[in-house]
Amino acid sequence: QVQAFGGGLGQPGGSLRLSCAASGLDFDDHAFGWFRQAPGKEREAVSCISSRGDTSYYADFVKGRFIISRDDAKNTLYLQMDSLKPEDTAVYYCVARWGLALMDPEWYNYWGQGTQVTVSS
Repeated sequence: QVQAFGGGLGQPGGSLRLSCAASGLDFDDHAFGWFRQAPGKEREAVSCISSRGDTSYYADFVKGRFIISRDDAKNTLYLQMDSLKPEDTAVYYCVARWGLALMDPEWYNYWGQGTQVTVSS
C-alpha cells in the first residue's frame, strides 16, 4: 500500500513537500506518481518517476515548480512543490505500479487515500 502525507495550507508563492510511504511492495521495482483532483474537476496527472529514478515526467502546469524524487532506502516518494498557486489546491494521491512510469492513472494499481493541499492567502 501507499500513503501520502504532508499536505496542508500553503501560501501563494510558497512551498510544501508531500511524502508517500510505501509498504507491502518491492519499492525498487515500482514506478510511482502523483495525481490530483480538485473539487468538481477531473483527476489529473501531476508527475511520475521511473523505478530506477532516472526518468521523470511532469504535467505542463507544474513544470519548473514541482520536483518528484524517491528515496529507495526509505521506501518513500516525495513531491517538492514550490511557487504554489491557488489552482494547485486539490487532493493529491500517491500511486504506484510495477513497470514503466506512465502519466495515465488507469495503469496504476496502488492508490493511497490522498492528502489535501490548499493554497490560499
